[in-house]
Amino acid sequence: MDRFASLKAAVETAELVDAHAHNIVAVDSTFPFLNCFSEATGDALSDVPHTINFKRSLKEIAKLYGSDVSLDAVQEYRSISGVESVTAKCLKAAKISAIFIDDGLELDKMHEIEWHKEFVPYVGRILRIEHVAEKILNMENPGGTAWTLDSFTEQFTDNLKSYADRIVGFKSIAAYRSGLEIDTNVSKKDAEEGLNDVLRAGKPFRITNKNFIDHIFIYALEVAQCFGLPMQIHTGFGDKDLDLRLSNPLHLRNILEDSRFSKCKIVLLHASYPFSKEASYLASVYSQVYLDFGLAVPKLSFHGMVSSVKELLDLAPIKKVMFSTDGCGFPETFYLGAKKAREVVFSVLRDACTDGDLSIPEALQAAKDIFSENATQLYNIKTVSESFDSNDIALPFSMKLDLTAPVKGVAFVRIIWIDASGQHRCRVVPQKRFYDLISKSGVGLTCASMGMSSHTDGPADETNLTGVGEIRLIPDLSTKRIIPWAKEQEMVLADMHLKPGIPWEYCPREALRRVSKVLKDEFNLVINAGFENEFYLLRSVLVDGKEKWVPFDATPYCSTVAFDAAFPILNEVVASLQSLNIAVEQLHAEAGHGQFEIALGYTTCENAADNLVYTREVIRAVARKHGLLATFIPKYALDDIGSGSHVHISLSEDGENVFMGSSGATRYGISTIGEEFMAGVLNHLPSILAFTAPLPNSYDRIQPNTWSGAYLCWGMENREAPIRTACPPGTPDGSVSNFEIKVFDGCANPHLGLASIIAAGIDGLRKHTTLPEPIGDNPDNFKDKVQRLPTLLSESVEALDKDTVLRDLIGEKLLIAIKGIRKAEIKYYSENKDAWKNLIYRY
Repeated sequence: MDRFASLKAAVETAELVDAHAHNIVAVDSTFPFLNCFSEATGDALSDVPHTINFKRSLKEIAKLYGSDVSLDAVQEYRSISGVESVTAKCLKAAKISAIFIDDGLELDKMHEIEWHKEFVPYVGRILRIEHVAEKILNMENPGGTAWTLDSFTEQFTDNLKSYADRIVGFKSIAAYRSGLEIDTNVSKKDAEEGLNDVLRAGKPFRITNKNFIDHIFIYALEVAQCFGLPMQIHTGFGDKDLDLRLSNPLHLRNILEDSRFSKCKIVLLHASYPFSKEASYLASVYSQVYLDFGLAVPKLSFHGMVSSVKELLDLAPIKKVMFSTDGCGFPETFYLGAKKAREVVFSVLRDACTDGDLSIPEALQAAKDIFSENATQLYNIKTVSESFDSNDIALPFSMKLDLTAPVKGVAFVRIIWIDASGQHRCRVVPQKRFYDLISKSGVGLTCASMGMSSHTDGPADETNLTGVGEIRLIPDLSTKRIIPWAKEQEMVLADMHLKPGIPWEYCPREALRRVSKVLKDEFNLVINAGFENEFYLLRSVLVDGKEKWVPFDATPYCSTVAFDAAFPILNEVVASLQSLNIAVEQLHAEAGHGQFEIALGYTTCENAADNLVYTREVIRAVARKHGLLATFIPKYALDDIGSGSHVHISLSEDGENVFMGSSGATRYGISTIGEEFMAGVLNHLPSILAFTAPLPNSYDRIQPNTWSGAYLCWGMENREAPIRTACPPGTPDGSVSNFEIKVFDGCANPHLGLASIIAAGIDGLRKHTTLPEPIGDNPDNFKDKVQRLPTLLSESVEALDKDTVLRDLIGEKLLIAIKGIRKAEIKYYSENKDAWKNLIYRY
C-alpha cells in the first residue's frame, strides 16, 4: 500500500460542511438542467455539452445513477425517480453533513430551506443583503410616505438584526452590480441620490447604483461585526451579468484597511478565480480574510481546479481555506462539487507531502480543516462539531449523520452478524419497529448462535454454548446502508451485547476492537487493511434431471473474454459497492474456470472487515439477480484453483505508514516495528489458520505450487509464500509498504481473522521478534528445510490449543467456542466425504 493510503482514505470518507450553496428546485422547474454544468445562460447554453466539465460530470452522474451516459438518460432517471429520491442519493453519496444556503438567488419552483433539512442533519441560512434591500423597497414604506435614505437604512438594519440569531452569515453580490471597489466613506448625499436612482427605475426594484450598493454594504458590515457573523462576498467569475474586471478581490482594499471593520470576518467566494493568487495574498496579510473554493471546484477542468486550490494555499493559512459546492438548483451539483473537491484536495495535499511542504499528519489535519473544521469554527456551528481522530478515518470527523432517522421508501431493515463459522446471518424487522425500538434496544438472539458450524444450525459440542440464554444484537448505526439491489431495505451490522451497552465476550467485532485497542494503547499503532476477494461464478444446468452448478466459463487468468462475458455482473457489483462507499481498486478474471477477483480499497482494519462483509453480500446478491451463484468456498473444485481472501496489512502511526522502511536503514525495506509485527504473525501462523482457514476444505486449497502459501516462511514479492512483502506502484525504491497474508479465505469471519493477526503481531512487538531470512524461490524446492504449514484443520486447532498468546488477547471463552466449532467441522466432513460440495450454498 502506498504512503498516501491513509490520506486518501481520510479525504474519501470525510463528512463535509458545505459552506455555500443555493436551493434545490422541483423536477419540473424551468431552471435549465444544463446549468448543472455551467454558468452560461440563454443561447450560450447550447455550447455547454461541448465543455470538459459537462463531458466529465455527465459520466459521473450517469455512473451514480446506473444510467446510460447521455443527457436524455440522466434526465429520464431524474424524472422517474423524483427530486426527493435523487436528492437523497446525491447528498448521501456526497457525505455532506451541513449545508449553508443562500436563498437570495430566486429560482423557479425552488424548495424552501426547511425542505432541505430532510436530507442533511444541519441546514443554515446565508442572508443575501441585496435581496433583503430589494424586498424592503418593493414593499410600501411603513409610514406610508416615500422612501428616504434614513427610513430605508433604519428598516434595512433592523431587518438584518432581526435575522441575526437565525442565520450563519451574510452575503453580498456587489461584484455583480457595481464591483468590489467599495467606497467606505460614501456620502449621505451620494447614497440618497443612488436610492432615488433605483426608485425611479420602478418596481420590481433591482439595485445597481454603486453609491447605494456601497451604502448598504457598509451598514450590513456593521451589523455583521456587531453580531459576529461572517460576510461572504462573491469574487471572481460568474455569469455574464458580472464584469470580471471589477470582481478582483484586490478592489476590497478600502474595506480591509478600514479600522472600523477589522474584526469583521470576510469570506472570498469561488476561489476568486481567476484571481486565486490575489485572494491567497489577501488572506495571508489580513487576519479577517478567509477563502472558499466552491464553484471553481467543480466547474473548472481538473488541472484548473488543482491549480486554483494550490494557488490559494501558496500563501493563505490552511486554517482559512474552506470547502463548498456552490450547489445550485440540482442535487447533482452538490454531488459533483463534493466528489471533485475530494479528488482535488487529495491531489493538492499529496503533492505538498511529496514536495516536503507537509507531513502526512499535517496533511490529515489540513483535510479536516478544509472540509469541516474551518467552516464549523468560522460560522460558529458548535452543535455539529465533533472531535477528529486521524487514525479513525472510517468515521465522519466533523459531524454525525442523523442515522437514527428513517429513510423514506424503506420498509425493512436487515440486522446482519457473522458467526464463528464465518456464515452471514440476519434478522429482518419492519422499519418502524427498527427505529422505534430495535435501533437502541437491539433484537434478541440465542447464545447458541456463536456455537454453530457450517453444517448444523445448532451449537457444536465443546463450545460451552447452548440454547439456554439470550443476547442482544445491537445495530451499529454507523454501518447502516440502503441495500443497492433492494432499495426498499436497509442493512446494518450488529454488535453482540449481554444487554445494551455491555459487550458479549463472544462478539467478533468486539474481539477485533479489543486487540486493536491493545495495539493502540501499548504501541500507538493502528492496523490498515485491504482485502482481495476471489470467487467463482456458477451457472445452473440440468444433469439427468437434477440441478448442477458448473463454472460460468472456462477462460484463463486475466482473460479479456471472461471479463467481457461477466461485465454486466461485475459492473453492477462495482456500482453497488461504490453506493456503499466501498472503494474498488481493481478486478479481473482469475485462473480458475469461472473465477474472478475484486480488490478492495485500503482502510482501517475494522472498516476493512465491515467492507468485506458487505462486499460478499453484494457479490452474491448481484450474481443471484443475474441467475448465477457466487461462491467464496476455498476449493470449489478439487482439480481447479482455490479461492482466497488475501489481506494486505500495514501499520500506521499518527496517520503515517510506519511499516515502510528504507533499504539503507533497515533490513528488507521494512521498519523495525514492521519487522517485529510481521515476525509475530509468522510465528503464530499455524494458530492463525484456525481463524483464517476455518474449514477442512480450506486445506484442500493451501497446497504447494498453487500460490496459496503452503509453507511456514515469508518472501519478498514471492507469491508461493504465505506472507509476502509488497511494493505496489508509488512505493519508494528499496522500501516495502505492506505485507500480504495469503492463507485467509472467504469462509473466515473477517473480524476474527484480523483479530488473530493483530494479536500475533502484538506478541512480536512485545518480544522484539526478528524475521528469518526470506525465501527467494519456490519453498517447495526446499521442503526438507522449510516447515510445512498445517495440512489439516486438526493441526491448526492443535496449534491454537497451545497458543497462550492468542488465548489471552482474544479471550479464552471465545477461543473455546472456536475450537469446539472447528472440531465439529473436522468430525462431520471426515464422516461425510461429499458434504463439502454443499458449501457453495453457505459461502
